[in-house]
Amino acid sequence: MIDDVLALGRVFAYLSLITLGGGIAAYPELNNLAVDAHGWLTAAQLDYLFGVGQAAPGPNLVSVAIGAATAGLPGALVVLIAFVGPPALLAFVVGRTWARLRTRRWVVSLQRALTPVSIGLLLAGCLSFAKGAITGWMTFTLAAIVFLVVLRTRVNPALMLLAGAAAGILAFAVA
Repeated sequence: MIDDVLALGRVFAYLSLITLGGGIAAYPELNNLAVDAHGWLTAAQLDYLFGVGQAAPGPNLVSVAIGAATAGLPGALVVLIAFVGPPALLAFVVGRTWARLRTRRWVVSLQRALTPVSIGLLLAGCLSFAKGAITGWMTFTLAAIVFLVVLRTRVNPALMLLAGAAAGILAFAVA
């Protein structure tokens, strides 16, 4: 168990530093490490936990659930610290020096370059997540409708979650 706890700490400290654009950006690497490399979860379990984490309010801390499933409370605590600690420390250090450096050309260039990188990571994460979550025409249709409604209207995402849950219950109760 101690080996699992140490591995969880290493994996999630690493993942915490590559989540530019949010947790979905690191989803492909999370899948690779948690499912393929370490076997902590199956792909279906990861998709389920990640989906629940995305639907829950607040930040997606599916990593804590992975830590708990792998090594109980010690795993959950180590993952929480490993996932939150490094970016918090980095944000603190960068925040203290940013005001002094923000007018330098290389800093402006860095900011301009990281935005499309974040978008690319987000898209890769979304596509990777979609491979496991979109399993047929019903799930594709549901995802497409939500995508179009959110893109073209100002509907509150919470309402989309409720409507999606209702549609899922109706669609999959029949199937």
